[in-house]
Amino acid sequence: MNRRGRFGLATLACVGLAISIATPAAAWKRGTVENFLLPSDSPMAEGLTVGPDGLIYASTFNPTGSPPSKLITFNPDGSVIKEVNIQGSSQAMLGLGVIPGTTNALLVLDFGAGKVLAVNPQNGNASVCITLPSDNYNPDGTTKSGLNAITFDKAGNVYFSDSFQGIIWRYSPKESGSQCGGTQKPATAWVTDVTLLPNNGKPPEGVPPFGANGVEFDSKGDMFVCNTAMDWIVKIPVIGKTPGTPVVFTNSINGCDGIAIDRSDNIWAAANQADEIVVVDPTGKAIAKLGDFNGVQSGETKGLLFPASPAFSPDGKTLWVTNLELDLTKIGITQSVDSQWAAQVTQHSIAKISVPTTFPSFGP
Repeated sequence: MNRRGRFGLATLACVGLAISIATPAAAWKRGTVENFLLPSDSPMAEGLTVGPDGLIYASTFNPTGSPPSKLITFNPDGSVIKEVNIQGSSQAMLGLGVIPGTTNALLVLDFGAGKVLAVNPQNGNASVCITLPSDNYNPDGTTKSGLNAITFDKAGNVYFSDSFQGIIWRYSPKESGSQCGGTQKPATAWVTDVTLLPNNGKPPEGVPPFGANGVEFDSKGDMFVCNTAMDWIVKIPVIGKTPGTPVVFTNSINGCDGIAIDRSDNIWAAANQADEIVVVDPTGKAIAKLGDFNGVQSGETKGLLFPASPAFSPDGKTLWVTNLELDLTKIGITQSVDSQWAAQVTQHSIAKISVPTTFPSFGP
């Protein structure tokens, strides 16, 4: 009896040792998320960018509300500097970016109208900067597009994603002779591909039903695009000025929304249905998962809830991201796991995450 007991303990000890060896030596270090509130009268914010002076700009998205949208400017400490109405806008604005070579001249995508507006963040004055070819608008003036995220190449050309038509649009100020072409010269379809559609060309669509979304260039000049519905990051290789064939770069980022690319070409993707930021290295391997959802208290999100648009501070030490906090059922889509939480939010927020200097190492 004693021998059998000793044998059992020894066996358990060996099993325990084997388990400890097989167990990873580290786990995702999710860091700390700091939340900052939008003004109490503000709709949810989706688009976000950071200027070279460190100021943060966010545009509001309220598809069931009334125009105009708002543009909110924050200090680097998260305090609100100014909230202005974007003159002549629809109620649904998405991506925005600071025009290269300026401090705070903004281009903002009017998702509801299918146009790009030049917006003055000091007073909200806006003008149509870039349009699409005429066949992208219905006879009643409504748009067929789903303009979502915006970026610039090193030459200052403008690129923006179209979530509904699976297109990356391009506008060149140099080629058109104007920073804003308006109706004089519309944007051109730079890349059109099934990998940028919300269903890969075959119904049904994924959820949320947005294809091409966050868009950025890496240091080599290749473009990376989130496909939200398909949970993909798509890579578009670029040779000179010519785009190659899009390919799925990596899979399974749950609701891949906006992206930011750091100085090491790591891609920081907002996983809007997992409430986290997923960092993948230049090979497509996940190397970090940051942030989490920590509940809704007194109508305010704690942590991340439907994170949408990330952007780095000028020194690269801070990542800012909008909490879209969107209840999908309010726009006629079947609920997601976060919908009931989002319905509890009464005051919307953006979030701040400190960028880690090293990433966890896994294995024995």
